This record gives sequence, structure tokens and C-alpha cells, in this order.
Amino acid sequence: MSTGPTPPSAGGGVVAQRTGGHASKGSVGGKIQVQGSNANITHTINEDERTEFTRHINAVLAGDADIDSRLPFPTDTFEMFDECKDGLVLAKLINDSVPDTIDERVLNIPGRKIKNLNAFHMSENNNIVIESAKGIGCSVVNIGAGDIIEVREHLILGLIWQIIRRGLLGKIDIKLHPELYRLLDEDETLEQFLRLPPEQILLRWFNYHLKAANWPRTVKNFSSDVKDGENYSVLLAQIGPEYGVTRAPLQKQDLHERAEAVLQEADKLGCRKFLTPKSLVAGNPKLNLAFIANLFNNHPALDPITEEEKLEVEDFDAEGEREARVFTLWLNSLDVQPAVVSFFDDLRDGSILLQAYEKVIPGSVNPRHVNKRPAHGGEMSRFKAVENTNYAIELGKQNGFSLVGIQGADITDGQRTLTLGLVWQLMRKDITVTLSSLAQKLGKREITDSEMVRWANDMSRKGGRNSSIRSFKDPSIGSGIFLLDVLNGMKSSYVDYDLVTSGQTDEDAYLNAKLSISIARKLGATIWLVPEDICQVRSRLITTFIGSLMATHERM
Repeated sequence: MSTGPTPPSAGGGVVAQRTGGHASKGSVGGKIQVQGSNANITHTINEDERTEFTRHINAVLAGDADIDSRLPFPTDTFEMFDECKDGLVLAKLINDSVPDTIDERVLNIPGRKIKNLNAFHMSENNNIVIESAKGIGCSVVNIGAGDIIEVREHLILGLIWQIIRRGLLGKIDIKLHPELYRLLDEDETLEQFLRLPPEQILLRWFNYHLKAANWPRTVKNFSSDVKDGENYSVLLAQIGPEYGVTRAPLQKQDLHERAEAVLQEADKLGCRKFLTPKSLVAGNPKLNLAFIANLFNNHPALDPITEEEKLEVEDFDAEGEREARVFTLWLNSLDVQPAVVSFFDDLRDGSILLQAYEKVIPGSVNPRHVNKRPAHGGEMSRFKAVENTNYAIELGKQNGFSLVGIQGADITDGQRTLTLGLVWQLMRKDITVTLSSLAQKLGKREITDSEMVRWANDMSRKGGRNSSIRSFKDPSIGSGIFLLDVLNGMKSSYVDYDLVTSGQTDEDAYLNAKLSISIARKLGATIWLVPEDICQVRSRLITTFIGSLMATHERM
């Protein structure tokens, strides 16, 4: 998205459009200029993306009890952005992409206890949207609740794309599709394959089918390699012969006619979605990625795996996966480059760890001691990687981390427990830094776990509840009630105890845990964990939850 001074008027092609309370300009060559927060800045919105994402929202939210009366949004105006203002459409979209992320009982919905939503109700809903988007791995560095209420279209469109993308790519997972095993190259291990980002796995899938069809071309991107429609024709015919899909589009010479013919073949598979002939020929990378991901999710067309292969897939080591998931989200929220996809593998060369140190403790890393990844891609030599990870261990020791007997080579070798231990201490340091002003008030050097436990118990009592814990390992946390009592102490009447269960069964405990996460996010707290982490009392992750509540309380 480009920003820059407002361009001079493009003659008669620009028509001022007023929609539902904010002005925006007409389209010039498929791009629409919208006003930025500053009078001198405009942002460009891609018209095809706006149209296709609006169409997607209309389709997936149709029939929703709270939203359906507002649908469908017109796909050729900016009305959809105005409709996002109260946070409900975005919250529902998040739950469509990653079900169960938001406890919808916590949303402020007109007609449900509240007649009409005011700005405060909207900003609470949008806190839930922003913090939940973070919790599913979207980058929300540039957007806050206020930007949604002020209808900053380019920011809302960017967030919508990330949410849709997360839903589409989240299903490209060996646990959901063990037959992805078929895509391994000859000398490749399953571990190496699973390091690939989902976009790369999609390209691998596309090329697997092109090769099976004896087609000479390969696809390396979602833009120039697909825009002539030829590769699509072959892919569709390969995965859908029983639906009557053929390579007929290859007979068309005109690119737009061929693109339309390709989409008609996709329609036979029920997958005419996200692309128009115009955006296909233009090679729009987002819309092509969405089209291909949707194709894979509906028609992977890979042979089921054998019992023997199944054992290899099931045996794939899941140790530490829950903590690794949270630590990955946290590292990516620091905006490390490139983003972490495969936690243990991506930390092996130390460069992500050293970036994280610098973000958490600015000025702590001497750039002269850092070996950078090769500019052309490819892996760093083991020698240089171990130099980096040794430096990461040394920095940890300088900051009082407990790293007895750990060497850089352990991280480079992907030792799971030791890697988790180091990253946990770095994340714990981040909590300490965030709470440093509170520590000063209490006359402490830094906030310890026991002080955090005491704070949480005090909050529970302050709200008139009598639950308490002895440590973050306390089994009673698993019912979910204690965290709700802490939230109740932070803001009275914020927890509706009619919704709270006894937490005695697994299902009841899960409902309480899910409720506590959404209420915390409504307050504006950044919560990385999922309900299972609370029910299983993962003490490190509970510590991050309470740390985030303390930081939020300081801002209230």
C-alpha cells in the first residue's frame, strides 16, 4: 500500500463517493485513493481486493444471528468499512477463520442488554478484535481500536486480509491433512518439509499436480507465474476430472477470455472464489494465494497415506508444541524478521534470538558480534550459527537468566527443552520490563513471580471473591474461576457470573477459560494463550496472562 502526497486529480475518472458517513474517491485503474490520518497523506486501496473480501464476508457471515440483518454489504462501495466500525463484523470474521477464538458472549451487541452501542462499547469490541487478531498471529503493529472506529479503510482492509489469510492457510497442516506427506522431495525429511511456510507448501502442492500432469512448467509465485491462466488450467483439470473439468481454457488465445474460462472450470469444483478474470490477469498475489488455498482446502487430491507412513507422521515429535505456539506469537509480535514459522528450526542460527534481545532490552546487542543470514537466502554455516547462539546465551547470563549447562550448540541443534527454557526467560524479561514502573512504585528492583501471585490474590479479594492461589502451578487455576475473579477485581461488574460455570468438568473449565481470555482482551490486555493452556495449568503461560493483566491494570 503506497502512501505519499495527494496526487493531482486524475480528471473525470475520479468521482467523489460518499458512503455511510465518510468520503472516499472513485477508482482509477482499479486503485482507489483514500484519505490518511494526515491531510497530506493518501493511501491506495486495491478495488478487486475490497470487492472480493466484501464478497467473502457476505458469504461466511450470512445467517449469523447478530449480523445477518445487515448483510449483504454492497461489493462496489465502501459501506463494508463503515459496517466494521462497531467491531462485530471483524469479531465474527475472526471466529470464522479460527473458530472459538472469541467468546461472543463478551461482545457488546445492540439489543442484548444494550440498546445502542456508544463509542465506549465500540472501543471495547475493537479491543477484543485487535487483541484476538494478535492471538491468532496477525500483525497489528499499525492498527488500534481507534483506527477501526475512525474507519481508516486501508488499515481495516489490511487487517481483514490477514484474518482471511490466517483462516485459509491454517488448514494447510499435516495434522489435518496427513496426505501432505506426498509432497516431500526425494531426499527431504518430514521435519525439513514442515519448516516450510504454508505459502511454500501450497506452491509445492501446485507443482506436484503440474508434474503429475506431465506439464513442463512450474510455479514459483502467486503472480507472474499464474497470470496467463495456463498453469491454472492444468492444475484444475488434474484435480477435478470427475467433476468434468478439462483443459479447454488453453484453447483461448485472449488472456481475459482464458481467465474467464479458467474460473468457469473452477466453478465446477465449487471454487470460483477470490478471483475475477481481471485480477487473475493482473497477477494480484493476495487474491491468487486465496484462490489456490481455497482450492487446496476443498480438493487436495492427494492419495491417502498408508498405515506405515501414518506412523511416521504421528510419531513426529510434539514435545513443547503448546509453549512453542505461544512463544512464536510473542516473537512475531516483536516484528522479528523473517517471521517465525517453525519455532525450533527458525531459532537455530541465533539471529531471531538476538533480534528479540534487542527489542526487549534495547542497546543490549552489539551488532559487531552478530552474524547475519546470507543475503541470497540459504542457511548460515554451523560455525557462525553457534557463534550467534553462544552470544545469545552470554546475553542471557548477563541479564540474570538461569542457563546452567546450556551452550549455544544446544540451541543450534534444536534441543527443544533448552530452547523453550531460553525463550521463556526472554519473554519473562519482557514482562519484567513492562512492569518496571509498577516495581518502582512498590520499591522493588523487579516484579517476581511471588509478587505477581500476591497481586492476583489481592485482585480476587478486592472484587469480593475468595479464590486464591499459592503459585502459578496451583491446580485450582485449571477450573478457570480464579482468573475470572482476578478480572472481576480489576473492573467490577465486568464478569457476568451468570455465565461462569463450576469448572468441575473439562467442558465447564474450558468455557470459563475461554470467557476469561475474551474479557481480558476486552480490557485491552494482550493474551497469547488458548483455553487449553489454562485448563492444563501451563504455569509459564499463566504467568504471561497475569503479567499482561498487571500491565493493563497499570494503564487503567
